[in-house]
Amino acid sequence: MKLPVNQHKGIPINNLLVRLSTFFRSSNRWQIKSIVAIFLTSLSGVLVFIPQGLSIQGRLTIFVFLLAVILWSTTSINAGYVALFSVLLLLLTGGISQEQFFESLGSDVVWLMIGAFILGGAVKQTGLATRLTQIVAAKAHNISSLFWLLTTVLIPLSFLIPSTSGRAAVTHPIFRSVANATEDQQTRRAIALLMPTVILVSTIVSLTGAGSHLVAQDLLQEISDTSISFSQWLLYGLPFGVVASYASCWVIMRLFLDKQRLQQKLNVEYLQTESLSIPERKTLWIVLLMLALWITEQWHGLEIATVTVIGAMILTAPNFGVMKWKDAVKAVSWNLIIFVGATLVLGKALISSGASGWLINNIFQFSDINSAKSHFLILLLIAIISLTSHIYMTSHTARAAALIPPLLYLANSLNINPVAVLFLSTLGMDYCLTFPVSSKALMVYQDADEGFKPTDLLRLSSVMIVIHLALILLFYYTWWRWVGLSL
Repeated sequence: MKLPVNQHKGIPINNLLVRLSTFFRSSNRWQIKSIVAIFLTSLSGVLVFIPQGLSIQGRLTIFVFLLAVILWSTTSINAGYVALFSVLLLLLTGGISQEQFFESLGSDVVWLMIGAFILGGAVKQTGLATRLTQIVAAKAHNISSLFWLLTTVLIPLSFLIPSTSGRAAVTHPIFRSVANATEDQQTRRAIALLMPTVILVSTIVSLTGAGSHLVAQDLLQEISDTSISFSQWLLYGLPFGVVASYASCWVIMRLFLDKQRLQQKLNVEYLQTESLSIPERKTLWIVLLMLALWITEQWHGLEIATVTVIGAMILTAPNFGVMKWKDAVKAVSWNLIIFVGATLVLGKALISSGASGWLINNIFQFSDINSAKSHFLILLLIAIISLTSHIYMTSHTARAAALIPPLLYLANSLNINPVAVLFLSTLGMDYCLTFPVSSKALMVYQDADEGFKPTDLLRLSSVMIVIHLALILLFYYTWWRWVGLSL
């Protein structure tokens, strides 16, 4: 027996009912998300304007930042659109000037990412990316072994490239190739989370793992007249960085991939045996030259972003480069560039408005850390303050410059080891997995098509921040105590 048919559209009634049911379900979900977003926004507006001692500009900045976080977390609106909307709202309410709004597009982070995308496009177009993918995939039997292999390869980069953004830039082309080796979108997003997470978590293994480490080292020398040698930092940081990196890998696999996906074979073509082509050789030599310049930045003075843009120009040079300029421009994720520029404005506004300083002072007062007598309580408070510092101070170096001095002065007043305070607080500040804006490495890997979403990062951070805190306590009472690092 045939089902009745709508004479006007020729659609069976059962199909029409299914479509109507789907429509109402999606409408209900949209309404629920809208109500949650409105409620959280209203609550934030009330809470922000209750406390005393904060300027109107600071209150507006915190409210706009919270609004952006709410929209990123509860809606499906494009993250770049939300960030740009938030910055425009801050501009129209007097939170920032028009000059501050536009100057973010000239940030070194923006140019680093543009150069990194062009570099990735060249590596992909010449076929070098496929070759690199095959080398990695040849040793990985499935997605699970690929994750462990990538983690193992990423950890030593902290010794070679003294910047998380630099490590993200050099590994992003490999990510694009590995991501293309699987057709599963969820697996791609998990890989996009894994690589910057390991890059950030493994930063602590080396004194030169981040510029903020060197800033902290200088502050330690100036305030406490002592220092940490490269070998001492290695002794303290390498075991923790390795354990934390593999723990992060395990958590990401368990949170975002099921057993079926973990056992999935990679869809990689047969390993090429022919020699490198001329474009591949050019790309490889330029990449190696860029890597050498990144490592030796302190000698020649060219920043990582500058080197990356120079490399991008050489790769697209007429009659010499390996790709056309118009193809290079297409390789750039301009949606992500806008997102980064806007979120940088939000981060700077938190500092310039005094909101970051107000938050830090209130955390110190609320925790009553100045009167703490127990070393366990001091350790716990330092760990919590430093682990959460990325939420209200988005710049890694700014966190070190703002938090290290008061913590070192606190160490002197309480007569505790300043080296331990510096290392523990720096370790905590290296953790910045809650929002994409908290790290340049996260920004590089957050892409609309293949990368992770802000909600993915929030979900990961809700687990990893607890594990990170537990690891800090575990290492303090075991390894660090054994090698002489204690309060």
